[in-house]
Amino acid sequence: MDIDLLAKMVKEAILDHDTVTLPGVGCFVAELVPSTFSDKGYTINPPYRRLYFSPKQGGDTYLVDLYARDNEEVDADMATRILTEFLTEMKEVLKVKKTVVFPGLGRLRATRENHFFFVADEDLDIYPEGLGLAPLSLKTHVETPEEVATAVAGLAELIEEIPGQAGNDEEEPVPEPVEGPAKEPVEEPVVRQAHQPEPEPEPESEPQPEPESKKSHRKFWRVVLIVLCVLVGLLLVFVLLSRLAPGLLDPLLYTREELQILRY
Repeated sequence: MDIDLLAKMVKEAILDHDTVTLPGVGCFVAELVPSTFSDKGYTINPPYRRLYFSPKQGGDTYLVDLYARDNEEVDADMATRILTEFLTEMKEVLKVKKTVVFPGLGRLRATRENHFFFVADEDLDIYPEGLGLAPLSLKTHVETPEEVATAVAGLAELIEEIPGQAGNDEEEPVPEPVEGPAKEPVEEPVVRQAHQPEPEPEPESEPQPEPESKKSHRKFWRVVLIVLCVLVGLLLVFVLLSRLAPGLLDPLLYTREELQILRY
């Protein structure tokens, strides 16, 4: 019995069981971790099994059974004795050196008070059902501050160009005021008779009202400009909120169950 064989048996047993006991030391426990969110809620991580160590005894005999099965000349009692003696020696080494490496699994470590804990390898995979699962990103591209500034500047230029476009359009011809028939000038005599009345002054021509088509044209562009300003304001508010306080938008992006998973 050596540490390489022990690590191999633990990994083989933990694939099919949630608990594998090391007699006299503790037990390895595999726990299923559900899907989680990261990157401010924009990435969904797949489920996986986490391996940790517990000082409590599990009471199972999976390691003894594996050792007796792989060694035909060893029965269950002898396998129990061999495994117990090796683990007792490993426990003393762990208390002195504070670290025992399990190849392919990780490191079993001890604190100053000789409390044991396990640090799994980063690439440890003990979840065959999750083969092929990979993190899923909910966004295809991360906008940089420069890209956001460029987009906002483009919208501002578009708003400034809209009134100019209205001036470039062909203006509808404004009907000229219709003048009445020209009156022939009346020559006044140099000497007026006393009984001859003074000529009445001609009434001034009233100003022509502005055509209805031109009024509706100006009203239409005024409404378009107001709508675009409102849309740009909403876009700026959304961008600022997504950058400064993304948590405020979570209730709009996720369901109640997804928010509970995100908080967990």
